[in-house]
This record gives sequence, structure tokens and C-alpha cells, in this order.
Amino acid sequence: MFSIGESFNINDLKVFPFSTPHDAAAPCGFNIFGDGKKISIATDLGNINASVFNCLKNSNCILLESNYDPNVLQYSHYPYYLKQRISSSTGHLSNTLAGKTISKLIDSGLEKALLIHLSKENNFPELAKQTVLDEIKTNKTFPIYVAPRNEPSDFFEVS
Repeated sequence: MFSIGESFNINDLKVFPFSTPHDAAAPCGFNIFGDGKKISIATDLGNINASVFNCLKNSNCILLESNYDPNVLQYSHYPYYLKQRISSSTGHLSNTLAGKTISKLIDSGLEKALLIHLSKENNFPELAKQTVLDEIKTNKTFPIYVAPRNEPSDFFEVS
């Protein structure tokens, strides 16, 4: 058991859970610190508010939600109320917002990003990656990876 906003340790790793804006009970992301490195995990968030952004700053690696493409969502079979929920400020993060966030985080030392929590119905891995790359203004060769939906991802070294 842990509390949002209170760090805890797992062996030699320090874990800090932070609150995320999502329409669920106590949603949170995580900062993981070890060997002088910081990895952040943020999913189930409808927007990147100042508090979340501050938690993501100075990460070496980030696992960030890139849930949907607005055009794909608009034409999906989902009912209107669900489309509104997903695209709300307490729903899920769009590919574009994920890209804008990653672009800003590069200035604080971000070295690589893994896109996670892609919708099966409202997104495509190639579309998510390209949209994020299109939003990155400073480094068009920035390493962006997309987590596979039905199997573990490759291992990543945070240098």
C-alpha cells in the first residue's frame, strides 16, 4: 500500500507516486529514481497540468500515454458520450498532447520516450509515433518507441 505524494523504496529504487487528472479513484503516475537516473510513468491522464509536468521534468526516460488520435476517435463506433469522456481534460491523452509534452521535456534532459496505453480502436502505433515526432520541434531524430499491445516491450537501457 502506498499514498500519493509520499515516496517509498523498493530495494535501491525510490518511487514517488503523483496524482494525475483522470476520472477514476486516485489515479497516479510514478517517478522512479535509481543510480542517479529518473524514469517517469504517466498514463490515464486527460491533460498535462503544471503539477504533472513538474513531476515529469528532468526524467531521463518517460513512459507516456498516447491514447488516441482525435480524427480516429471522431469517426469511431464509440457513442458520443464516450468520445466526450475520452477527449475531456480528465479522460485520456491524445497523440498530439503526448508529442507537445515530450517536446517540452527534451529541454529538461529527456533522452527517450515509450508511448503506452494506445487505444485499440482509436489509434494506430505508426500514427501515434509519427504524430509525436511531428510535434517535436528541436530534435526530429529523438528516440520514440511504441509499446506493443499484446506482449512485453524490448528492454531499454537508461544511460
